[in-house]
Amino acid sequence: MKNILIHKFSGWSKILLLFLLVYSCTQDPTLWKVTSQQQVIADFVAANPAKYSEFNKLLVSVNLVDLLKIRGPYTLFLPTNEAMSAYYKLKGISSYTDLTLQQQKELAYNHLIVNSEIHSGDIGLGALRDTNAIGDFMATEFSGSDIIINKHSKITDRDIICANGYVHQIDQVIEPLKVNIYDMIANNPSYSLFAQGLKRTKISDTLSTVSFLFGRKNARTRFTVLAVPDTIFNRYGIHTIDDLIAHYTDRPDSITFLKNGFYRYMEYHCMANTYFLSGLNTKLYPILSFDNNISMTVDTDYKLNMNKLTKKYTGFNIIASNIPAKNGALHSVNDLLPVTEPDPVTFVFDTTDYFDLKQGDYYGKYYMKWSDGKNTFAKIKWEGDYLQYYYKNHDAPTEVNSDCLEMFGFFWCEITTPKIMKGSYKLSGYLWGKPSFEVYVDGVKSAFVKSTDADVAPWGEFIWPKTQEHKIKIVSMTWGTMFWDTVIFTPIN
Repeated sequence: MKNILIHKFSGWSKILLLFLLVYSCTQDPTLWKVTSQQQVIADFVAANPAKYSEFNKLLVSVNLVDLLKIRGPYTLFLPTNEAMSAYYKLKGISSYTDLTLQQQKELAYNHLIVNSEIHSGDIGLGALRDTNAIGDFMATEFSGSDIIINKHSKITDRDIICANGYVHQIDQVIEPLKVNIYDMIANNPSYSLFAQGLKRTKISDTLSTVSFLFGRKNARTRFTVLAVPDTIFNRYGIHTIDDLIAHYTDRPDSITFLKNGFYRYMEYHCMANTYFLSGLNTKLYPILSFDNNISMTVDTDYKLNMNKLTKKYTGFNIIASNIPAKNGALHSVNDLLPVTEPDPVTFVFDTTDYFDLKQGDYYGKYYMKWSDGKNTFAKIKWEGDYLQYYYKNHDAPTEVNSDCLEMFGFFWCEITTPKIMKGSYKLSGYLWGKPSFEVYVDGVKSAFVKSTDADVAPWGEFIWPKTQEHKIKIVSMTWGTMFWDTVIFTPIN
């Protein structure tokens, strides 16, 4: 795979580059100067030894001090000396030096969020918007007016403004997450039947996987589990795992197969990404196999599969929900949550929402270009000079996540969508700065769209008898630049 980070230089740009190189060799480097009157985070921590000397020693030991002296932005959840002492006692150690260097790094980085300033007004019931420096989500909730991180650590002094970010003082060390989401369920006696169901169907194998080798690095897994407590099953006369299996299938010999009713029931409670309460919106969410969806309505409550006529729904036990695991989020539901096929709703698919594309360091940060349209991605194919991941979080008309796919000249680009629920749909999409183009759906031409109409013109109407993936192909008919942000599936009633 050939990665191209910059455009080829024109004649004038070569001259300009030469000038800049010569100029830069004759000038002193321009260093970042702090214009704020506040200290940078590293200096703030070091300047308050009565409160933070223990955590400062940890920062020094793992070489984080230099990082916290540069521009940032950062957000640091800072344990007091008392919090560190309590942590040592809990672990049966006398100092951070009794931890291995790897354990010290995990502990320090677990409290740090890089490239993001998060003040208390950004924190709600759910999770922080960005993962910490070891890639884990940090769950958030309230106890009265207090903010609690990962169920235990209370912010006792919030929004300490530093020159390169925010510091929040906390009263307990935030323990690095270690337990995968299946083990978290299996270790909780409240979910003994549900855990046995995951084990019998072997869905537990998937939920136990925290990372796997993808290319040259390990990729993280992300799940959400809507667990049913034993007390709910007992309410329906279900007291053993055999009772539970018999409730959903008369084929107990095939419960590891996708079409089995009991497998379907257990899988229906496992979602294919990590969603804390703050990340849930009114929309459909796919389950692990993407063969079905869960309907979420968020208004006065978090409502799963709400019946439009009766207004009945399955809800959350909020106190027992929003629990972070190493590879996901655990929520407790207040009913069986039976398998249903929710009505189709408008689905806006982000053209950059692909697992392999999202593994790159560029994702959500900067541009990246590729030239191999056959082998770079599993479900994005193209022909043309290049495909670019276009990222711009300001002054750009993108609608989803400030990013899109971009191509230039004469080209075609084809994406394979996730599974779309069966039904009738009007298809459209959001592009801008584009040529005139043709649209092909599953290999059949469905529309010709002039450049002047591209943002509003429909791409066709379709009746799909089963839930499945679809191929959407854009072919440029005139020379130009395409920025392709979304494909929009609008149900036809």
